[in-house]
Amino acid sequence: MAKTLKSLPAKPAASSNPVAKAAIRGIKPAVAGKAATPAAKAKSKPWTAAEVREAFGRFAKANPEPKGELEHLNPFTLLVAVVLSAQATDAGVNKATRALFAVADTPQKMLDLGEDAVRDSIKTIGLYRNKAKNVIALSQKLISEFGGEVPRSRAELETLPGAGRKTANVVLNMAFGERTMAVDTHVFRVANRTGLASGDTPLAVELGLEKVIPTEFMLHAHHWLILHGRYTCLARKPRCEVCLINDLCRWPEKTV
Repeated sequence: MAKTLKSLPAKPAASSNPVAKAAIRGIKPAVAGKAATPAAKAKSKPWTAAEVREAFGRFAKANPEPKGELEHLNPFTLLVAVVLSAQATDAGVNKATRALFAVADTPQKMLDLGEDAVRDSIKTIGLYRNKAKNVIALSQKLISEFGGEVPRSRAELETLPGAGRKTANVVLNMAFGERTMAVDTHVFRVANRTGLASGDTPLAVELGLEKVIPTEFMLHAHHWLILHGRYTCLARKPRCEVCLINDLCRWPEKTV
């Protein structure tokens, strides 16, 4: 979109999923050499419905209107920003896109700008060459297949170059107010570590969170979890002492 607690109790088997690998890196070996999945211990004591409601009630009280940190002007620039944010920080994307979006805030303007200019604008972002190709390709597809408008269905969004399920969920949520759950490395880590929704893949975590989070919290839920992972439940050194839900968290290594 557009600007956490750490290690799990056991080191999981190697995963080919880059999101999973990034989110659970540094996990300590299990006791007595026994391997475990990221959620193995958390599953031993699932959250009750009342506890989940309490946790999200606290998030809502502390931050009633959470905002994504990717800067954008409209659904199109949001889509582009999310595509560019893969393996990059929101701050880095924002720095690169401010000037780009000032001159190209529609698919046609982006096409008119051209791939070389887009590439030059985003060269401070990782994988910028391939991302520039995707931005031009998705702009062309939006014009040729969707009348220059960002589609409002997950299936259609996922057909756009550079856009996957997470991108689609972010756009649906932030641009169109859909109650979707976008699972990035922060959400994946927080959900598994706390035991809120255990899963070995982003999709498993997404479905698990959708199952347990009350409907009235779903509009902002992914933002609360992302911000919690980014600023509190940090990957390497979680700040348990300031965590809003430390008494509810199932992580066996929490410090509070």
